[in-house]
Amino acid sequence: MTAEKKDVLQPVDDTARRLGKTLIRTARQAALGTIDPVDGSPFVSRVSLATAMDGSPVFLISRLSGHFNNLEKDGRCSLLVGEPGKGDPLAHARITLIGTAAIVPAGSERDNIRRRYLSRHPKSSLYADFPDFAFWKFKIVRASLNGGFGKAFAPKVSDLTTPLEGVEGLADMEEGAVSHMNSDHADAVEKYAKQVGAKNSGWKLAALDPEGLDLTSGDDVARLWFDAPLQSAQDLRPVLVALAKKA
Repeated sequence: MTAEKKDVLQPVDDTARRLGKTLIRTARQAALGTIDPVDGSPFVSRVSLATAMDGSPVFLISRLSGHFNNLEKDGRCSLLVGEPGKGDPLAHARITLIGTAAIVPAGSERDNIRRRYLSRHPKSSLYADFPDFAFWKFKIVRASLNGGFGKAFAPKVSDLTTPLEGVEGLADMEEGAVSHMNSDHADAVEKYAKQVGAKNSGWKLAALDPEGLDLTSGDDVARLWFDAPLQSAQDLRPVLVALAKKA
């Protein structure tokens, strides 16, 4: 008689949602699994990662790479995100994203994604516009979140992405707002980083979205979440001012 399989999944609560989103938003790299068209075998490689404003992972890869060729033939793929720390790597949080990836065509969306990606990976500006390189956007279909031993979740797409309805103008404001904060309010940006426990200095605002700020200092990435999502693009300035006064 076969023993009944135990359901190890826990209910997805706000803590799990925040963990999953933070893992994706702060990831600098991911293991990318594609399908080898030769025999359908899994093909795993590494890509540098950033996110679109809605939280969808994006990456920049060359047509000369094996995974580019694989994705052109079959866009189904997966990403493993999560940095192991000290001790047992399996004790650290990670998330597997399963879905599809597609090249981002020229246009305003690609411009926004390019800007956000290069703010996270500035050295990529050396080759980002080479003709053999393309930005890809990953569409999450399902996910498996592991917060460590005994902490398994199956978040929905809506648990990991950020709605943009009502804040469409934020994408148009982002470049100017990021540049302004870094050049004229560097002290406020440092305060934002301290609020999330950053110990070092030299922080810059890399990107923003309706739910928070992405901050970078060299290879370090930090995420500052707003107390509540922005309801309109015009809410951004007062929220940034309030956060600066909070520290």
